[in-house]
Amino acid sequence: MGDGKQTRNEEFQSFMVGRWPRLMRTAFLLTGEQHAAEDLVQSTLEQVFVAWRRVGAADDPEAYVRRVMINAHARRHRRRLREFLAPKDDSGLVREVADTGDRIAQADDRGALLKALAQLPARQREAVVLRYWEDLTETQTAEAMGCSVGTVKSNAAKGIAKLRAIPGLAETVTHGGRK
Repeated sequence: MGDGKQTRNEEFQSFMVGRWPRLMRTAFLLTGEQHAAEDLVQSTLEQVFVAWRRVGAADDPEAYVRRVMINAHARRHRRRLREFLAPKDDSGLVREVADTGDRIAQADDRGALLKALAQLPARQREAVVLRYWEDLTETQTAEAMGCSVGTVKSNAAKGIAKLRAIPGLAETVTHGGRK
C-alpha cells in the first residue's frame, strides 16, 4: 500500500521537475512578476499534487496542469491584484533561456514586448501567451482557458492587433506570430 503512494510521489516529482521551467515561463508571462509567477506555479502544483492520481492517469497531464494554472491566475485577477510585467529592478530575476527558433524570445526589445503584454486585458494576454509563446493549438488554448475556440481566436486576434498597433512592435508581432 505504501509503495503505491511512493510511486505516485515519485511520478509527481518527476513531472514537476521536468515541467517547472515551462510552467515558470508561462506563469511569468501571465503575472509579469517573478515572485507572483513562483507563487502561481507553487499553488498550481499544490492543487495538482492532491489530485495526482487522477491527473497522472489523464491523457495529457500537462494540459490539466496548464488549465489549473490559468484558472488560478483568473481567480487572482478577479480579485484585482495588481500585476506588473516589467519590474523596475529586474536584477533579481532569473533569465529565461530562449528556445531555439523562438523569435519573440530573441527580439531585441523584449522589455517593450513585456510592457505591451501588460497593457492587454487578462483574457487577451492569456490567449496571446498560450497561442504564440507556448505555441499551443487553438483547441489546446481553449481547453486551458476554459472557453470556446472562437473565443480564443477573438481574444488572440484582438491582442495581436493591439500589439501590432504599438510602434516598434509591429515587426516582432508579425514575424513571431501566426498570420
